[in-house]
Amino acid sequence: MTGKLGTVYDLSTPQAAADFYGDWAGTYEDELAQNGYVTPARCAAALADAASLPWAPLIELGCGTGLGGLALRAAGFECIDGVDISPEMLERAEAKDIYRTLGPADLSQPLDWMPDDTYQNAAAIGVLNPNFMSAHLIDWVIEKLPSGGCFVFSLNDHALADGTMETRVLELTEYGVADLVFREAGDHLPGIDLASTAYVLKKR
Repeated sequence: MTGKLGTVYDLSTPQAAADFYGDWAGTYEDELAQNGYVTPARCAAALADAASLPWAPLIELGCGTGLGGLALRAAGFECIDGVDISPEMLERAEAKDIYRTLGPADLSQPLDWMPDDTYQNAAAIGVLNPNFMSAHLIDWVIEKLPSGGCFVFSLNDHALADGTMETRVLELTEYGVADLVFREAGDHLPGIDLASTAYVLKKR
């Protein structure tokens, strides 16, 4: 496998991710397009089917260069804030003029910067990495949403093989914290034969 996709799934610390994505920002979209990146469209469609109030504020975690934001906007979401660990990625997202606000965030840490009940819905598209993110990130997002708020996210084959994040999804539903209203396996990057599963959790 050539390009950055050959090593991106080996990242093991937040700082390594920030450096890696900073270096990748200039060619990121081209490389993903060449490999048929479809997860943003899949996640955006799933959230649009499950969520209410598409005009209400939505937070995109790990927004990168804005590919997820473009898909969410196309699916009808009108007010999107984005955060990412890479300043270089955020610069490219800002140039798309689709986000209300953009800012830095390290998703390996609790979301103390995120106010309660401000965002009706949340998204983390092609972002969750159990190598350096806690499975409790899913809890942290759900805790910040109001009752009825939805969180769409994806786990690629590497994240699924780890097992911790999908186990956390099942535990949250068993504990009655949220309902799993959507789960579907499908393509992620077909050019490198990588799939992902998209989820939507709705907070009770």
